[in-house]
Amino acid sequence: MLKMATMAGIGIGTGTRLVVPKVFPRSKFILRQSSSQTCKTSNAFTRISFVPKRNFSISASISEDSNTVNERQVRVRFAPSPTGNLHVGGARTALFNYLYARSKGGKFVLRIEDTDLERSTKESEEAVLRDLSWLGLEWDEGPEIGGPYGPYRQSERNDLYKQYAEKLLESGQVYRCFCSNEELDRMKEIAKEKQLPPVYSGKWAHATDEEVQEELAKGTPYTYRFRVPKEGSLKINDLIRGEVSWNLDTLGDFVVMRSNGQPVYNFCVTIDDATMAITHVIRAEEHLPNTLRQALIYKALGFPMPTFAHVSLILAPDRSKLSKRHGATSVGQYKDMGYLPQSLVNYLALLGWSDGTNDEFFTLEQLVEKFSIDRVNNSGAIFDSVKLRWMNGQHLKALPAEELIKAVGEQWKSANILNESEGLFIEDAFKLLEGGIYVITDAEKLLSDLLSYPLHDTLSSSEGREVIEGGLPMVAESLLAAYDSGELIAALEEGLPGWQKWVKAFGKSLKRKGKSLFMPLRLLLTGKLHGPDMGESMVLIHRAGASGIVVPEVGFVTLEERVKSLRQVDWEAFLKVECANVA
Repeated sequence: MLKMATMAGIGIGTGTRLVVPKVFPRSKFILRQSSSQTCKTSNAFTRISFVPKRNFSISASISEDSNTVNERQVRVRFAPSPTGNLHVGGARTALFNYLYARSKGGKFVLRIEDTDLERSTKESEEAVLRDLSWLGLEWDEGPEIGGPYGPYRQSERNDLYKQYAEKLLESGQVYRCFCSNEELDRMKEIAKEKQLPPVYSGKWAHATDEEVQEELAKGTPYTYRFRVPKEGSLKINDLIRGEVSWNLDTLGDFVVMRSNGQPVYNFCVTIDDATMAITHVIRAEEHLPNTLRQALIYKALGFPMPTFAHVSLILAPDRSKLSKRHGATSVGQYKDMGYLPQSLVNYLALLGWSDGTNDEFFTLEQLVEKFSIDRVNNSGAIFDSVKLRWMNGQHLKALPAEELIKAVGEQWKSANILNESEGLFIEDAFKLLEGGIYVITDAEKLLSDLLSYPLHDTLSSSEGREVIEGGLPMVAESLLAAYDSGELIAALEEGLPGWQKWVKAFGKSLKRKGKSLFMPLRLLLTGKLHGPDMGESMVLIHRAGASGIVVPEVGFVTLEERVKSLRQVDWEAFLKVECANVA
């Protein structure tokens, strides 16, 4: 059954009750005398400040009643700020909202919080929308598709914010504050000297009409400040963190409208969530302290309060907050790196949630079926890029072979390694290299390595010198003879069976087998000591040279060019260097 933390009414100290809409039935919003307490969560203590006005306490209680659930439709929202790329933490928040809405048959709303005019850009907004669509998190209401509660950009809702700000001014819940920045800075300094929280002193909270009119006549800039009760507490039942409570005795009267007429974040969010009928606010734990200010605004305007669920942060391996210094952190970066959207969705879902089994592989549809907010953990989740890479490999393997080969072929062509994206060469190359492909872009390096011929670097390495000592010059001489006679080319023309037949005869003629045959032969033909199957590799290299499928600028060394390099090797010089090193 669905848990809810909402309000059915607002209790006043005298016992009078103000009934609010029945969108959130069976929930309570209670005022009571309360002693000072510390804000307590499951893993942190938070102090939140406040200036005395009157005593009250807010309590949002949870009710479990299936009939209640049926009376309303779940409505959740994801509200990013278009000031940069979509962070993986934001993507996970969007995912949890999406999964909760879909699992409950509700609506997933996308709202753009672009009131930061200096930092918000249209390009960032478009990037966020693209990334969400790429992840498969399609919204039911929001930018581009509209909906009954629009507009869905905060910058287009200013008239609504001003309307509610004026309503609060008329009711006396907010007042005009004419303090200058210098006065506010001085208040902070005094508070710091007295080792008190940096709260507003309440200078204009009790100004007379004459004093206010005098400042208005002078054209003095002013903000709207919310009157915070003198003392009391707020308690909510968070769906992830359980009971969370705050004291009000350190929360000063806070600004809801700036002097330039722009609303502040907490005011916008509260008005938006209320007027968009949002039933559940699922967001990052860094927004938990905002709940107190928002709850006061809900109460002052007579709005029902939604159920809250605060998701823990995603942490780096060192348990600090995940940031750019830890590597890729945005959805767009992982997209460009070749990750599949379904693997990123799968991995993000497991950062703080599980279905209670050992299963780790889920499609988006399976996540919708299995998701439960009750199984979201309240502790930080470590972002493990190695685990994400492995998971992407698992999702790649789950793709139909034709689809995966097509994707790899397109990757090779777009990376300007091959001038074709399909055909037998692409299919055979994929089959040879697929074991090392965990991300689509891995295919680029694997094929480039296959086509390269770092002979001299390998000969100069410590491992290479050991092979030289094992009679490599003699093997090289016999290999050149096989090439000149046409035996090697003829064998490669026959494909893998021809190669296998030839290499067996070649080893027999040198009285070599196993490592003593294949290690020197691999070094001479591929320029490397390790790699995929040598026979399949050589067949592909021969075909690549004959077909012209490789883009010339890639640095591909054909079999003919490899033989030419072998003829120019001064084996005596390499042996002398080795002798000198031994001496």
